[in-house]
Amino acid sequence: MRLRLTPRDTSYFDLFAASAVHLVTGANLLAEMLGADRATRKELNKRMAEAEHAADDATHTIMRRLNQTFVTPFDRDDIYDLASSLDDCMDHMDEASDLMVLYKVDELPARVSDQVQVLQRAAELTAEAMPKLRSMESLQEYWVEINRLENQADKSHRKLIAQMFDEIADPIHLMKLKEIVEKLEDAADAFEKVANTVETIALKES
Repeated sequence: MRLRLTPRDTSYFDLFAASAVHLVTGANLLAEMLGADRATRKELNKRMAEAEHAADDATHTIMRRLNQTFVTPFDRDDIYDLASSLDDCMDHMDEASDLMVLYKVDELPARVSDQVQVLQRAAELTAEAMPKLRSMESLQEYWVEINRLENQADKSHRKLIAQMFDEIADPIHLMKLKEIVEKLEDAADAFEKVANTVETIALKES
């Protein structure tokens, strides 16, 4: 670790940790939505929107502090990238939740649960990793596992799309489900981007 002779604003670490907690909430809400009826999904979607707003507030706080702080704990561009990537994770999950309600989908393909389980695990790992940015220690297992999960999500996504084209005759229904599935895949990609950013930061700071 490089020796630093100037003080750093360490509140960033708490803000990143808080932001990641919202991701756990979002992923768990998605899991609840899978087997819920329409009325329950609407209520869960409202809670998702609240979580997304809270995550936005956390991101805005980081950005404001970035503009006000002269000495940062690590590279300013990396702070921006990490905050933005965390926000993207939440945005994609929120969009998937919204589409489930807006499209009035009654039942989702069974393989969608595989996607959501990956998001739940990725969110948990991300929440566990953020506090470790203080020391930059024990982070390699995190980004390796996230990359493995994203590869798993890719395979699940391809199988799910193939299955949907084979089994769903109604083109409108197929389009609706495909858009939801794609948003979940976008969320998995966003979690991988977070992990890649953390890896970049850790390598720079080592």
